[in-house]
Amino acid sequence: MSEEAGIERFIRPDLTTFSAYSASISPETLEGEIEVAAESIIKLDANENPYGCSPRVNQALATYPYFNVYPDNGQVMLRQLLAGYTGVDAKYIAAGSGGDQLIDLVLRLFVEPGDEVINCVPTFEMYTFFAKVCGSTLVEIPRDDDFAISVAAIKAAINEKTKAILLANPNNPTGTITPQRDILEIVDTGLPVVVDEAYYEFSGETAAPLVGKYQNLMVLRTFSKWAGLAGLRVGYGIFSPKIADYILRIKPPYSVNVAAIVAVQESLKDIDYLMTGVKAIIVEREKLFAELKRIKWLAPLPSQANFILCLVLNGRASQLHQRLKEKGILVRYFDKPLLKHFIRISVGKPEHTDALIKALQEIEEETGG
Repeated sequence: MSEEAGIERFIRPDLTTFSAYSASISPETLEGEIEVAAESIIKLDANENPYGCSPRVNQALATYPYFNVYPDNGQVMLRQLLAGYTGVDAKYIAAGSGGDQLIDLVLRLFVEPGDEVINCVPTFEMYTFFAKVCGSTLVEIPRDDDFAISVAAIKAAINEKTKAILLANPNNPTGTITPQRDILEIVDTGLPVVVDEAYYEFSGETAAPLVGKYQNLMVLRTFSKWAGLAGLRVGYGIFSPKIADYILRIKPPYSVNVAAIVAVQESLKDIDYLMTGVKAIIVEREKLFAELKRIKWLAPLPSQANFILCLVLNGRASQLHQRLKEKGILVRYFDKPLLKHFIRISVGKPEHTDALIKALQEIEEETGG
């Protein structure tokens, strides 16, 4: 027996066929595969902020003297900063290394192997990823043709094994909003309900004020999108105080690093600057939507996030994704049954929109539409 085959006997059987999350492409890995230099690649595949972080972040990190010291494990200062931004008391808040870690922690808190987690598909793939890592059974409730959720279908799927309901709002990758009345009806089931508001700053829709009334409601946020801190990995959740305390107990020590804490502090001193970028992205989102609608073989969906999901009517979404990549424009393609005819395009700067539309027009000429 080989050493590899020997050790694999001890691996959890449900993880031996586990698929890794399909992350966005790093431009430097595409050298030689595309028609432009790597530094000229336009990256519209990961919903990153094209305007970057506040200049205050760069300045503060360049002079920060205590990288040799562990951060505060109790997140006292960080939670106070986030309380000031969100308008809720610090006791309701716990932070993590990106929103992903908080999804993981919430599911670990409530879900055991064999339990069920309700997920409204298509949606953020990390919900599936973490639910499966926990050994739970994923109950997938399809959205309708407009990608709206079915509250009736969710409630009908609930049984004694159901331990959590996951809901992105705005939803990724569709950009659609779930009305607050639907969220409340789901929360009224009494089950743990996670509302992931990673794109809150672009939609203005939030369930955060309701957390004080419903112990089972949990709202997740991130600094990756609006504040341009995707590379520093800092997210936070708004929970009932009891749940926030449990999250702080089970999280890894020092889960938010000192660079991220400094970045949050400086970002929250420069909200006006950052919101100028958010507003620019919203304006560009509407321009991009209008431009995509003019292309007869594309059908973009209205979005309340910083991206647009676009139906490729000729059935060649995968080929379009590849051809754009060859031209140095990265967009997201999901090789999943519910999304196989779609691409998702992150909103960039005006010049990125112009380059994308030019490339699409060239592709149309090459293929005859």
